[in-house]
Amino acid sequence: MHSSVRWLVLTSLLYAIYRAYSGWFSGKPFSKFDHTIRLVTSTISHIQLGVGLCLYFVSPIIDYYLHNYKDAVKDEQMRFFEMEHGSMMLLAIVIITIGSVQVKNTIKDNEKFRTMAIWFTMGLLVILISISWPFSPLASRPYFRTF
Repeated sequence: MHSSVRWLVLTSLLYAIYRAYSGWFSGKPFSKFDHTIRLVTSTISHIQLGVGLCLYFVSPIIDYYLHNYKDAVKDEQMRFFEMEHGSMMLLAIVIITIGSVQVKNTIKDNEKFRTMAIWFTMGLLVILISISWPFSPLASRPYFRTF
């Protein structure tokens, strides 16, 4: 489930960003559909945060880190998953939430699109930086795992 929610978050975020930039630059009105996209994207990202927190607290990596802190903190991969990944993903959800609330409280349509484009793009960038890509210098994981 975690993987499918993760892709759903990225897909909805990319679509919301696409709608925001196209609405911002075309000058079209902020429709009810755009409000729905904003709300769904924010909601899905909060669901992903909940799933991620549940997995965080049952993770054997985190359990090892907490019980072997002095050794684990020296390991870059362990430190990435214990501190950096979770903190940055939480920050990304906070950024997306702030942007969503600001869009809701903005009156002018063009400003709504602009606000959504900027805040959701910042959230997406933080998410992309925080993923343990196979090429990441912080922590790398393969695209596909063999068991």
